[in-house]
Amino acid sequence: MGRKRNAASSADADDATKDPRFIAALARGIELLRVFKPQDRWLSHREIVRRIALPPATVSRLTFTLTAMGYLRHREDVGEYALSPAVLGLGFSMLGNFDIARIARPTMQALADKCQAAVSLGARHGLEMIYVAHSRSTARLILGLDVGARLPIARTSMGRAVLCGMSPDERAMLMQRMALAEGDAWPAVKARLAEVQAQYDASGFVTTEGEWDPSISAAAVPVSLGDGRTLLGLSVGGASSWLHGKALREEVGPLLVQAAHTIVSAIHAADWKD
Repeated sequence: MGRKRNAASSADADDATKDPRFIAALARGIELLRVFKPQDRWLSHREIVRRIALPPATVSRLTFTLTAMGYLRHREDVGEYALSPAVLGLGFSMLGNFDIARIARPTMQALADKCQAAVSLGARHGLEMIYVAHSRSTARLILGLDVGARLPIARTSMGRAVLCGMSPDERAMLMQRMALAEGDAWPAVKARLAEVQAQYDASGFVTTEGEWDPSISAAAVPVSLGDGRTLLGLSVGGASSWLHGKALREEVGPLLVQAAHTIVSAIHAADWKD
């Protein structure tokens, strides 16, 4: 199953891998860094091999190189590895220069305060959404997710909103990859995504109530900037005990649509000034 997921997540690069300029070792090193999830502190060599589905000897060479470069820490006594602050430096350098997140943040914070929830902005990578900006209110449930968190597209409001906002051709290609990753679960997932698409077509936003996490409900919209730029997702999430039903559909959803328009207008205004 790990090999299957790895193949699905790297499908965007399939054509590039056939190009003589493609450096397979570099790609494998980056993929190895990505096997570490937010909840992981230390991973054994065996666990890394299992997650990345590469030969143990290849993983040994990659971990040695990444440790020597300072991107991994190594506990030789137990043979475990952890991400080093150097990796965080790469991520924060990118986020610090991500003007879209900077411009969007005031609108996101105002929305978080109004909804008394968490508001997140994300971009797609493979079959996941990655948080690039996050704003929280001071009340009720504070979600334990932050910038850099990864969420599955098929089962979260943010991912589904981005899927709904894609062109038909792009959506069809991504759905093919989802079918490969989901396996036997795909028919049920596909049927649910059809329902979500119908909701988006009717209202301009999507909602989930306890589907990805039973304790969390959310609403989301796609944020389309045009000019070939990355399609983003904007979501509001909170405890299912109070953020559900009518409040989610009739209050939060329309506020999200308005916030997305405000963010797009602010970004286009900034583009014009530049």
